[in-house]
Amino acid sequence: MNLTPECCSVHTHSVLCDGKGTLAEMAAAAYAAGVRFFGASGHSHTEIPHDAGNVLPTDPAEYRKQVLRLRTEYAGRMEVLLGIEQDSQSVQPVPDWADYWIGSVHNLYDPKTGKYHGIDWDRERLTACRDQMFGGDMLALTEGYYRDVAAMADRRPAILGHIDLVTKLNRGNALFDEDDPRCRTAALEALHHTDPDATLLEVNTGAISRGYRDTPYPAVFLLREWRGMGGQIILTADAHSPETVVYGYGQAAELARAAGFRECVLLTGRGWKPSPFGLNASCSGAEKLIK
Repeated sequence: MNLTPECCSVHTHSVLCDGKGTLAEMAAAAYAAGVRFFGASGHSHTEIPHDAGNVLPTDPAEYRKQVLRLRTEYAGRMEVLLGIEQDSQSVQPVPDWADYWIGSVHNLYDPKTGKYHGIDWDRERLTACRDQMFGGDMLALTEGYYRDVAAMADRRPAILGHIDLVTKLNRGNALFDEDDPRCRTAALEALHHTDPDATLLEVNTGAISRGYRDTPYPAVFLLREWRGMGGQIILTADAHSPETVVYGYGQAAELARAAGFRECVLLTGRGWKPSPFGLNASCSGAEKLIK
């Protein structure tokens, strides 16, 4: 297991948005796995109909209260950060109370119809987006998606979330060729909008734990380009249940190594903390949780 001497888990979701565990259960699982920096990153509120019940409410006071209670509970043992995953279609700005924010694109907006299309729900919705917004051209959809990612990257989030999420439902290139120059060019252009001095690129294992992918986000060509740009990475599980708080970190580290990285970054309340990939180091207890 090639993990880091310390690890963090800062892309997590609870029952207060679309997760399956309470915030207390998520934090307890993280602590048991040896996590030293835990972050709650509930989905920001949107007015999109299909997001109802899967995002934080307009007033996330209860969310903040619970995270701050956990911060007190784990003081001196595990640092607890109050974050948010800001959706590109959220009308509310990034809250000033957030310790950090993850910038993500989950939906595309069709100005002609006023309809929002979820791009990571299921293939039925994704192909409907392709047909209704892009005239059946799936590569045009990927280009549209990456334009929105570029706009999100321009906002300089602490973490750019699952940059190539549009590939989630494309196992085996079932819907489009991910190596097509149009797709790669669009992805690289979005990456080039990302400021390496302000934003971390996550190596995200969430789609593996939920059975959609066999490898973490992002594709290795994006990681190699990011390394060439001087960018840094953070390992995340995009955890939606307690048993997945550090899921697949070994695989994420292997992918990062293949792209030339020798360390990741831990997100702490005091900023970025570089952490080299060790030969024998791991989150204590993580063997039970990492697949």
